[in-house]
Amino acid sequence: MNKFLIVIIVIAGLTLSCKSDSKLEQEISKLDISFTIERFDQLFGTATSSDLPQLKKAYPFLFPKQYNDSIWIAEINDTLQKQLRNEVNKVYVNFKDTEDDILSLFQHLKYHFKAFNTPRVITVTSNVEYRNKVIVTDSVVLIALDTYLGANHEFYDRIHQYIKENFEATQIVPDLAEHYAKKQIFQPPRKTLLDEMIYAGKVLYFKDAMLPSALDQHKIGYTKEDLVWAQANESNIWRHFVEKELLFSTDTKLASRFINPAPFSKFYLELDSESPGRLGQYIGWQIVRAYMKNNAVSLQEMLNKDADEIFNNSKFKPHK
Repeated sequence: MNKFLIVIIVIAGLTLSCKSDSKLEQEISKLDISFTIERFDQLFGTATSSDLPQLKKAYPFLFPKQYNDSIWIAEINDTLQKQLRNEVNKVYVNFKDTEDDILSLFQHLKYHFKAFNTPRVITVTSNVEYRNKVIVTDSVVLIALDTYLGANHEFYDRIHQYIKENFEATQIVPDLAEHYAKKQIFQPPRKTLLDEMIYAGKVLYFKDAMLPSALDQHKIGYTKEDLVWAQANESNIWRHFVEKELLFSTDTKLASRFINPAPFSKFYLELDSESPGRLGQYIGWQIVRAYMKNNAVSLQEMLNKDADEIFNNSKFKPHK
């Protein structure tokens, strides 16, 4: 076939795809989703003892019954807690951009999952408990704003760099999407590295669908430099996995080397220190993307496929 004709066909296909995506996004943006951001962090920070009964009535799940009011009053007046709330107020004077992004996430959730019900969205502080930056239930979403003050904030001085890199406002909505993804994914117990990679790939593809305007680096929680490194070395990473026969290995150490948060991935090569962590997640993401591109299945169907079926039918080829 004439090369010029091939180019025309490719461009035409891309144009039709873009128009289709644009039409879908316009349809999703019209979905009626109503919610407000409840700034509990501010309400609690300015409360007095006389305000507590009303706060406890409005937010009973935030006041465990085993603690009496003296505990809460002490926390309101605690110097360190005041400093924490002041820093949150400085960074989050205006929550409008994040609120718009949460609205878009909820609209996409409603479009793809009809049973989705809009939860209450409540901001809190958590003594920088970064293992629980967001909590998602069917009826309530909690966002700990003191874990999103910016990677270089002084509160995070003793936290490892690879962890605090994601303490940015841009990670709030991707973190929410990740929690919703894990509620929707079905996959048998993960035994091999490939199982772990595909599971992570499902989570990240879910973010593709729910957060179409988000940057890839924010979806996976990489710096821009980390993402560029992963993209540039994609074929080398894949070759290593294949040549070392890691994909179907049940070695439990592989998750800590290539899946779990870490300062770098562990190939046991000189380039390790240059690499970002979680490269198994990145490759799993590309496999799932290839599967969705090459198979006529819905998002919901893919989330319930087993890892071997996705891998075998993905026609995945790493970028060179």
